[in-house]
Amino acid sequence: MLCLSRHAAIYSVLLIGCWLAPAIEAAKVSFELDILPVLTAHGCNSGACHGKQRGQNGFQLSLLAFDPDFDFHSLVRESRGRRLFPASPSESLLLLKATAQTPHGGGRQIEPDSADYQTLLNWIAEAAPRKIDGEPLLQSVSLAESEFSLSPSQQNHLRVTAHYDDGSERDVTRLATYLSNEASVVSVDPAGAITAGVLPGETAVMARYMNHICVANVSIPQPITLAPARFTELPRSNFIDDHVYAKLQKLSLLPSDPIDDATFLRRIYTDVIGRLPSPEEAREFLNDSDRDKRANLVDLLLVRPEYADHWAGYWADLLRPNPYRVGIKAVLNYDNWIREQFRANVSYDSMVRKLITAKGSTWHNGAATLYRDRRSPDEVATMVSQLFLGVRLECAKCHHHPFERWSQQDFYQFAAHFAKVGRKGTGLSPPISGGEEIVFTSTSGTVSHPLTGEKMSPKPLFGKHVGESEDPRDDLAQWMTSDENDYFAQVQVNRVWGILMGRGIVEPVDDLRSTNPPTNPQLLAALAANFRESGYDLKQLIRTITLSRTYSHSSLPNETNSGDRVNYSRHYRHRLRAEVLMDAVADVTEVAAKMQAMPAESRASQVWTHRVDSMFLDTFGRPNENQDPPCERTPDATVTQSLHLMNSPDIDSRIRSDQGRAARLAASELTASLIIEEVYLAIFSRVPTPAESDYGIELIESAEKRRTVIEDLMWAMMNAPEFTIQN
Repeated sequence: MLCLSRHAAIYSVLLIGCWLAPAIEAAKVSFELDILPVLTAHGCNSGACHGKQRGQNGFQLSLLAFDPDFDFHSLVRESRGRRLFPASPSESLLLLKATAQTPHGGGRQIEPDSADYQTLLNWIAEAAPRKIDGEPLLQSVSLAESEFSLSPSQQNHLRVTAHYDDGSERDVTRLATYLSNEASVVSVDPAGAITAGVLPGETAVMARYMNHICVANVSIPQPITLAPARFTELPRSNFIDDHVYAKLQKLSLLPSDPIDDATFLRRIYTDVIGRLPSPEEAREFLNDSDRDKRANLVDLLLVRPEYADHWAGYWADLLRPNPYRVGIKAVLNYDNWIREQFRANVSYDSMVRKLITAKGSTWHNGAATLYRDRRSPDEVATMVSQLFLGVRLECAKCHHHPFERWSQQDFYQFAAHFAKVGRKGTGLSPPISGGEEIVFTSTSGTVSHPLTGEKMSPKPLFGKHVGESEDPRDDLAQWMTSDENDYFAQVQVNRVWGILMGRGIVEPVDDLRSTNPPTNPQLLAALAANFRESGYDLKQLIRTITLSRTYSHSSLPNETNSGDRVNYSRHYRHRLRAEVLMDAVADVTEVAAKMQAMPAESRASQVWTHRVDSMFLDTFGRPNENQDPPCERTPDATVTQSLHLMNSPDIDSRIRSDQGRAARLAASELTASLIIEEVYLAIFSRVPTPAESDYGIELIESAEKRRTVIEDLMWAMMNAPEFTIQN
């Protein structure tokens, strides 16, 4: 009986094999070119479904089909091949689930009478081949149109074409997936139809097909066209204005009026050196009749010592780790090293090369602390690519980047540059980690691909491999800072532009990718070229931006640009950085803040670690001390911040201090008019209006104790938006 059953089973298999043979020979449906696009288009391998890390309900696919071999095994061979039934294709579990004929957590994804259903059915009937003879390779995708100018509520359609290595093309519009960067400006439906919103604006729409991406830029200009003469007549200071005004003309946006000297004074002081001008400095500038006084002021500020502390603070956020993890002395040395680069005005490319190739003791070379904090090649790779190239590679560590071209191969070849970083010392022992560590170039060290196990050779993300140095980091630093690498200059000028202008040309500032295009590509390219030509001089970059007319636009909108948030037709208001605001309180009250682990009279911009306790800095958005670099700050104004300014016992005691400004002015022989003028110059960097002056004089002259009035006036002004917001 057993023998008969066994023979019957063998006979059945032979019969099925004979039935399948003709289908296999006549296979026309490609797994990679036909099946995976269908699964991707219907979201089956998305992160919310079977593409998540552990799959869904026992069935896992690679995210967005980045690993076809894995997907084929999951569909055809896993679970003893129960998902496909070639003997009766329509009874295959894959189709029953997708059409919801069998209970399916994802619901009905494919209609039984659709072309996609028929494609899946035919493939299963053909015995689900992995490849077919003569199968071409997908090389790229393109859009029939990549630039659209729509009127409000107007609709148009994207057309996506796939290009293959045999020269063939295929319209894949129906199988592509789409995403708008700003759905409120321009929406896109699953069929590729784009619909403009009701308000003027612009955004990018991504079309993805099988890990290949193309982008359409869509703009909705103002319905009223402005005469070209209104733009050609605009005064211009340098090439920045040319590029900005060209874009504004295209969108029919007039720039806001230029700011007055008082607003420029406060803006340039807080931007360049991170502090308010003193009343004496404000009077000198406001009374200066020199036509070049703004340029002269910028040059003066760039050589002041506060410049280094202020701008080093931005890079400290990006680099400085938790001292309880890597050691207090190591972090202090790291902070000193960062500040020294700005004090000496070291060129940006030189600073980066020193950091990438750092060796030696973390107690003597602060830059080496980078490799004490980041212990593995993949950790260093994600940080270095984001900071210095504006490429966020983290996604490619596990799968093909969902919004870019970077693959796992790219990631681990890039990470291999750090495979030979060696360390000697006590290592890490949080929460103390007090020991010294030596960073050196080891004679061995490799990085392996997590799927194939292949040993990766160091290779840059694009371009040519520049050499075979003993330390691969030397080759990486040379490639990264070369003039051929546009990303290097672009991410830094974009970061500086974002600090000075309130928003990056690309936002987030360190996320340069085709699916997140710059709002003004020509401006970004011109700034990067100018930065390279200057020898990567950060001071020259700041000078170029701050002396443009664009930088001096008012934040007050006009009748055309009230809705503009990305084209710099006006200055974008933003809250002062936490350290700038804390130092402003000290300057206004003339009473320094008391901070742990800092010398007396220290400024907030000189704090060397976020572990220094400060309720003020925490309230106004400095990074959490336990956050790993690069740290991102919270730029938003909050109710807590308003309550802190109104109710802080520390701020109140400094306003009312016997050693403070209010006490000094009250005890002086200055008239009420001069007192009011000094208070306004100290807090708002401007003289009071006649109405403000008259009101203040009346308060002081009618008060029994003018010190109390001065204290109350200062408190009220420090709680005004004009004090905390840069206009």
